[in-house]
Amino acid sequence: MSISPRPAGGVPRRAFVNTLALAAAATALPAAATAAPAAGRPRVKLGISSYSYWHFRAPKVPIETVIEKASALGAPAVDILHRQMDIPEREPLTAEHRAYLRRLKRHAFRHGVALIALSIHQDFVDPDPAYLQRQVEHTHKCIEIAAELGAPCIRLNSGRWNTIQDFDALMKARGVEPILPGHTEEEGFKWCAECIAQCLPKAEQHGVILALENHWGLTSTPEGQLRLLKQFDSPWLGALMDTGNFLEEPYDKLRQIAPRTVFVQAKTYFGGGEWYTLDLDYRRIAAILAEVNYQGYVAVEFEGKAPADEGVPRSLALLREAFQ
Repeated sequence: MSISPRPAGGVPRRAFVNTLALAAAATALPAAATAAPAAGRPRVKLGISSYSYWHFRAPKVPIETVIEKASALGAPAVDILHRQMDIPEREPLTAEHRAYLRRLKRHAFRHGVALIALSIHQDFVDPDPAYLQRQVEHTHKCIEIAAELGAPCIRLNSGRWNTIQDFDALMKARGVEPILPGHTEEEGFKWCAECIAQCLPKAEQHGVILALENHWGLTSTPEGQLRLLKQFDSPWLGALMDTGNFLEEPYDKLRQIAPRTVFVQAKTYFGGGEWYTLDLDYRRIAAILAEVNYQGYVAVEFEGKAPADEGVPRSLALLREAFQ
């Protein structure tokens, strides 16, 4: 008597055996490996700002160290603070500087970490055309640095009036300072827009997005930040959402800039803030970003007085719970 090559139901024996094997394998996998992503909330990737380990006070923590710590914590990305790098901030790029950048890129790659942004300092609010030109040239150099690193965006400031020189004093004033005598806010927006216009072709050339932060000065309000962004129809300019820079009633303000947000820096304050402390509801912020289908990076910007090796892991855990 011959044996039929097909089990009951007409399924070929080989396909039937394969189906059983696949079913057994699926049963052996953890539920998390087989479950579909939770519906209704876009996935974001978490990173760490190198600023989290260095708040402009000695000793300066090398970028290589931040990359290693991010890798050890399972954070897939690092946002580099330009002033924290081991190259001069304002000098022209040299062959030696470029070699340093390439070493950083290699170091990050070997640790499984992406370099996602370069947070720079520049100021586009000043009546002196020569000063503004130097700021534009500095930004052009920073775009080249980002491109060398493989970082797809730079943090851009609008600039401020600098009528309060000391930063601690500016923070006591909640980031609000008087307009430079003899000038108007309209002039400030004009200078800033003209400088951004000069930077956009360079950004496009190198494939680097200009992420304009809700920082101090003209962009300390969502209205000011959006006023600048709306002047340009360019995919190479967007908003950087710093969750801690709207000091009063932040959520409605964050919601206003969310549709244009291309990068997020998430402030945390374990141990009390260096200059101020906000009690931010990150589940609420995650929901605001989900409303606009944000799927980019959210980088921890730990600004507390607790040791960074304590504050950064706690910050990552907080954000993982809120966003993922």
